[in-house]
Amino acid sequence: MQSFKIDSPYNNQIKLKVSQGHFATTSSHINYYIDLTTLKARSSEAKAVAKSMASEYMATTVIDTIVCMDGTDVIGAYLAEELTASGIISMNQHGTMYVITPEINSVGQLTFKDNVIPMIRSKHVLLLLATATTGRTIEKAVECIEYYGGEITGISSIFSAANMVESHEVHAIFHEKDIEGYASYSSHNCPYCQANVPLDGLVSAGGFSKIKH
Repeated sequence: MQSFKIDSPYNNQIKLKVSQGHFATTSSHINYYIDLTTLKARSSEAKAVAKSMASEYMATTVIDTIVCMDGTDVIGAYLAEELTASGIISMNQHGTMYVITPEINSVGQLTFKDNVIPMIRSKHVLLLLATATTGRTIEKAVECIEYYGGEITGISSIFSAANMVESHEVHAIFHEKDIEGYASYSSHNCPYCQANVPLDGLVSAGGFSKIKH
């Protein structure tokens, strides 16, 4: 697999690591694997990501809760700090933001436990993701948050191939145009599969698993 890095125009600490090949996610087949491990787990890089994301929101935006998907909890904590420092308003009684993560039940639905629901119900929610390829994860998360009574105030992702999902704008540091030739296909309409090109690996929110041939 050919791998390389793409620099963010906003911060030289933010580098997108990508590998070209044939990969499968839960909702599509893609021709680039985007490795966000260090951006999510290394504190200096996570803080840089959070700072870049915070700049998308005006001081008049109200955010009570940040819902973290794809293992973005570290970024979420820094993002709460950055938003608070930039003057973002929280309507919570204690004046600070909640940073939470939904659970996934046995049939793949996103849920929140009873003790966490008060952090969603009637709250202004910022949805935070690592990547958005087809937008399906965003759709499921928005549906979950709204089911529990939350109101989506914003959506931020490190990488997104979608600009709008569920009538909500997706703010992203990197976009599809930043990766030349990036493409996402349904599993039934994948040109690599049709050409009998084997999968290089499986991609999930937790990372990458190589397939040995």
